Amino acid sequence: MSSALAIYRLPHTDYATLIQQTDGEPERLRSCVELNGRKGFVVAPFEVTEEQPILLIRPDRVERKKVEGDDLGGNTLQQDYSPSTLHLPPSTTYSIDFANFHSQLEADRFRKIVLARCVEETMEEPLDPLTLFYRACALYPRMFIALVDTERSGCWLTATPEIMLEGVGQDWRTIALAGTMKLEGDQLDGEGEALRWSTKNIQEQRIVATYITECLEQFTGDFQEDGPRTVRAANLVHLRSDFTFKLADNNHIGDLLQALHPTPAVCGLPKREAFQFIVKNEHTPRRYYSGFMGMLDPGSETHLYVSLRCMNIENNHYRLYAGGGLLKDSTEEQEWQETEAKLETMRSLLYV
Repeated sequence: MSSALAIYRLPHTDYATLIQQTDGEPERLRSCVELNGRKGFVVAPFEVTEEQPILLIRPDRVERKKVEGDDLGGNTLQQDYSPSTLHLPPSTTYSIDFANFHSQLEADRFRKIVLARCVEETMEEPLDPLTLFYRACALYPRMFIALVDTERSGCWLTATPEIMLEGVGQDWRTIALAGTMKLEGDQLDGEGEALRWSTKNIQEQRIVATYITECLEQFTGDFQEDGPRTVRAANLVHLRSDFTFKLADNNHIGDLLQALHPTPAVCGLPKREAFQFIVKNEHTPRRYYSGFMGMLDPGSETHLYVSLRCMNIENNHYRLYAGGGLLKDSTEEQEWQETEAKLETMRSLLYV
């Protein structure tokens, strides 16, 4: 693959868009504010550092590709695999992290904090990243699917339901997405509309929605919240509220992104303190997981999504990332199982 290439497919569409920078490396940015007035495909990490910058891929070449709904990219079964074998007890590392994070909630240092983890899958032979991209497109029509490959970031595949920021002209939207339940049995035939949400999930989603409201109030007085409602993403459902708003000047999208990122959906509250605690204490650095990516083009259309359900691809090694929001009444077993369910989104692409 090119040293600076991205291909993405928006939810409920039958085509993908290829973005390629034909010479040089993507521009490296140290802050979302530097995205003001810029255009290109953005790849942003959870924590911006010198080694892990925001990358802006210049769209020298833009090509639209048809995606067939029943095309799994020529995939074949790679090895024996059964989801039932994956429901193992929490790892020692996760147990240590959970105890550490949860103790902060019990001490009232945070209202919410997100704990993430990473697992590695190794295949006998490498799988073509584009094959995995097209598999994800076929399996997850409701999600934003993106594959990015640059020298600085490495190769990442994401399938995510969470809009960071979308807009055309003065009309923009974002969402508050939190709370997770897994669909099983006959529930898989529907959209999860009959499920009853726990108090913990409702509280978690409300925290995210309140934070987004406070961020938008800094930039516009013309916004509306609709929801929450239940939405499906693969075999999971989440609670989602939609925010639509007007921006008189869209040349300052970077400032809004700086305020929003990272949202409590991937970080916690208070935001700065939770962010610093995560960076210092999580066993596995998140890198570009729980950042955001997508096409930024204030003069046309912008589609930026939070990088959830991520896979970092390196030869025949696949690092899968997932996380879950912890509140004071969270339990280790429930949170572990939630991350297991989220890991299935990427893991299943390897074994179709």
